[in-house]
Parts: sequence; C-alpha cells; structure tokens
Amino acid sequence: MRTRRYTPGAMQVRHDWSVAEIRAVHDSPLFELIDRARAVLLASQPRNEIQLCALLSVKTGGCPEDCAYCAQSARHAVVTPEPMLGVETVVERARVAKQRGATRFCMGTAWRGARDGAAFECVLEMIRQVKALGLETCVTLGLVDEEHARRLKEAGLDSYNHNLDTSREFFPQITTTRQFDDRIQTLHNIRRAGILVCSGGIIGMGESIEDRCSMLCELAALDPHPDSVPINGLVAIAGTPLEARPPVEAVEFVRMIATARIVLPGSKVRLSAGRSELSREAQLLCLYAGANSIFYGEKLLTTPNVGESDDDELLRVAGLHGQAPAPG
Repeated sequence: MRTRRYTPGAMQVRHDWSVAEIRAVHDSPLFELIDRARAVLLASQPRNEIQLCALLSVKTGGCPEDCAYCAQSARHAVVTPEPMLGVETVVERARVAKQRGATRFCMGTAWRGARDGAAFECVLEMIRQVKALGLETCVTLGLVDEEHARRLKEAGLDSYNHNLDTSREFFPQITTTRQFDDRIQTLHNIRRAGILVCSGGIIGMGESIEDRCSMLCELAALDPHPDSVPINGLVAIAGTPLEARPPVEAVEFVRMIATARIVLPGSKVRLSAGRSELSREAQLLCLYAGANSIFYGEKLLTTPNVGESDDDELLRVAGLHGQAPAPG
C-alpha cells in the first residue's frame, strides 16, 4: 500500500483504493459511516473552519459540448450566449465577494477548452487582478494543454476546476463530445504546471452507487489527491436531457460527502450544486460528516444557490468561521 503523510493530522493517504473497498465504506451503517468520516475530518482538517468560495460565470452560454446536465451547452439552447464580462466587472464582483467573506474566487467560461486569443488573454488579466485583491484564484475553462496551463500558472492561478463528473463507465451517457481520459489528461497538465487541482462530480444523473464509488476511486488514484473535491447534486434544468431526473435525497448527499472525506482525507470536500434543495438540517449533517467548503453566493454559473444571509445563519448555528485565504 502506498501512503504519504498529510500535514496537519496523522491520517494516512491512500492511492490504491479499489471500487469494492469504497463501496463497502459507502454502504456501511449510516451512523457508523458518519462517525468514521467525522473522525477523519477532525484528524486531517482545521477544526470549525470552512472554505467560502464565490463562483462567477465570466462567459455564459454557447459551449459546443453536449453534457446532458448543462444549461450552457449550445446544443440544448437553454441559455442565450452572452459576451465575456470585462475585467473591471469581474474584479469588482471579486471585491464584493471578498467583502462578504469569500476567500476563493472561481471564474468559469462556457468553453470546450483554452486556446490562444484575446479571450484567453482577458482571463489571464482577470486572474492577475483578482489575485492582487488577496483572494485565492480558480478558473474552469474546459480542456487545458501543458502550454496554457503554464501560462495560467505564470498569471498567478492557484487552482483549476475540472470535474470528472461521474465514473469512466457512465461518462459516455453524459458526454459524447470528449473522452473521460481527456479530463484525466487535463488534470495531469494542471498538476505539472504547479496548479492545485479541484475535481469532483455530480450525483443524481441516473448513475449507480457503483459509478459514484468508481469516480472517487479515480480521484483517489491521483497523486497527490485533489486539493478540493466538489460534490454536486444534479440541478435538473428544463430543456436539458436530464430535466426529468428527481432531486437527490439528503441521505445520498450525506453518504457521498462522508465517503469522499474518508477516501480523500486531505482534500477540501465541497458541498456544491444542489445544496439549495437541502434543508438547513441536511446541510448541517453534511458539514458534520466531512464537508468543509461551500460555494458562497446566490448563483452557481447558471443555477441557483443558497442565499448569503441563509449561509451566514447556517455558519452561526454550526459555530463555523471562514478560512483565511492561502494564495500559493
């Protein structure tokens, strides 16, 4: 078994999990699962702290990909494509997010991938200026090769989000315009450039429990593990192929959060999209069971999120406070 030490804490980090082992963790009695995940959280992460991330779509709509869950796909014609936001507008939104307590600012574009041109240069300038505010910077631009990853790093990018979405086996039922290994290669390119990896997935798209565990197995095989792992519940959007999918049950969310915490002890596990469908009590249980990061703000790219005042009350009730930014 290959292990490495995580600091702080004394948890051993494994990269050789099997899907069967993860499934056994996921399916263990609920209270035992939560107790185990809570113990891992306390041993491997700062106590009573939560990372508050803000997310902004800087280029909305018009994506050529066919991801079945996504409103931004041009193939689904759900949202009208919009021009890219200006640098000044983005920096002002970042400044407001910081004033409200966010420490990481994530910028997303509805692109298949990064490519040379004025739009990419604009993103680089956004990174420089948001970084200058003292915020951690994160972008999600689709596929990235080694050269573009290097340029993102030179601009000061801290983290890159590129979700696996689901298992290798179920992936072709969600996206046909790229391969699962394209996503893995982007993560390798980002890691080689010295940028932190943010990668997770979505539950509730019709996948099996085995698929969810397989996705976590892929993430655990990365060395080192991702810095942050968003766990999203599908937000079924009218006009997309998955519009009729039922909401994810709260217990499924809790099980996935707890399993991710055990398998990926040194990662920030982010309670992400779909959180607005959960009660305050269900969100608190997810935080207790291992989540230590949330998106803070009323909108996630094109989908609704929990309001900031509600989040302030959630953190007050839980006795949590926001983590300080740690730009690298």
